[in-house]
Formats: sequence, C-alpha cells, structure tokens
Amino acid sequence: MFRFLFVLFIIIPIIEIALLIQVSDVIGGFATIALVVITAILGAKMVKTQGMGALQNVQAQMAQGQMPAKELFTGICVVIAGVLLLTPGIMTDVFGLLLLTPAIRNKLAAGLASQATVRMSAGMQQGPSPFAGQQHAEREQGQMERPTTIDGEYERKD
Repeated sequence: MFRFLFVLFIIIPIIEIALLIQVSDVIGGFATIALVVITAILGAKMVKTQGMGALQNVQAQMAQGQMPAKELFTGICVVIAGVLLLTPGIMTDVFGLLLLTPAIRNKLAAGLASQATVRMSAGMQQGPSPFAGQQHAEREQGQMERPTTIDGEYERKD
C-alpha cells in the first residue's frame, strides 16, 4: 500500500511536471495551459455523457433482474477517467481518455476477469482436503435436523 501511495503522490506529479515543461518548450506556455484546460472541459463532458449512459444501462439491467457487472465496471472506469481528466497534466489526460475508450475498457475488463478466475481457482485448490468437506457436511446435516423453535413462557408485568 505504501508503494502505491508513494507512486500516486510523488512519482506521478514529478512525471507530470516534466511532461508539462517539455510540452511547453515545444508549443509554448499558454498553449500548454490551454491544452490542459481544454482536455479537462472535454473530458468532463465525455464523462458526463458516458456516465449517464452507464447509469441508464445499470438501471435497465437491474429492471430485467440481471446483474449489471459489465455496466458497473464501465461506471467505475468512467469515474476514474473523470478524476484523471480533471487532474492537471498530460499523462493523466491520456490515461483518462484511454479509460473512456470502450475497446480499452473491454480489454481491461477481460484481463481483470481472467485474473480473478485464476486467483479464485487457485484459492480453491489450496483449501482443506476433500475428506474435511464430508465432516462439515455431516455437521451441517446434524444442525439442520434440530428444531429451530424455541419454546418458553412469559408473564406480562405492567
């Protein structure tokens, strides 16, 4: 976690400052500032339209009784893209625009889904032995046979 925070708060701003200096040497200082402001405005508009579309898709999927996993992932990507686009800098703008691209989001979702599947199946193989499952099933069966009704008496004192 410390490494992630270190990269987030130290390394990324240093890279952004270096990129802004290099771009301002090529196109000028005011043009660089205008570029950052324009990408923030355009990014905010794109985030708004795609975010509303994702929200409508989530509501439609839930109204049909389906789990909107893809739409929720799209919504998360759009929120992250919005934060990246509103952050001043060139590298964050590029990453934000990439997250707003549906093809990139689909590849990212597929990659994350395959990683989750691999980790889940690997975790299942490291579990207890198959014989431990039989004892657990017998214990559950014994608990299910016991009645769940509690019999008792009470007296009201007003």
